[in-house]
Amino acid sequence: MQFTPEQRKQKIESYGQAHALLVDALSRFPREMWQFRPAPGKWSIHEIVVHIADSEASSFFRCRRFLAEPGSGVPGYDEALWARKLNYHAQSMDAALELFKYLRGNTHALIKDLPENAWANTVTHSENGVITMDDWLDTYERHIPDHINQMQANFEVWRLRA
Repeated sequence: MQFTPEQRKQKIESYGQAHALLVDALSRFPREMWQFRPAPGKWSIHEIVVHIADSEASSFFRCRRFLAEPGSGVPGYDEALWARKLNYHAQSMDAALELFKYLRGNTHALIKDLPENAWANTVTHSENGVITMDDWLDTYERHIPDHINQMQANFEVWRLRA
């Protein structure tokens, strides 16, 4: 995938607004349902937010590999395994939101003024093969809206059962 400079600028702006978007979305869901799992093996809103923080930590690292060590490797991870083994339900959702805010904000500041040639850098993902910076941006720019949709679906199931 390759974006034009204007498309990339829009993606970067959207990427930078993700924390505000997430906080706004969370305000629409009653706190009493944040631990609700819509089905076995599905994540609660609480677990989704903790996942978002872990994912952002991975994204933070990957972005820096693109810039400092282009051509190097980046590891994938088993998201469902992390949620179970790290007991996402027992982790602080507030701390996860703060961590996401700082990681995303720091990376947004780093990428918003990169020279055009930096966007041609690649890394090799352990599961997805060679990816470009534009691929990385596209994935993480969509990550929060995708999870907000998941939260909305959880809410709809919860509301029907309430």
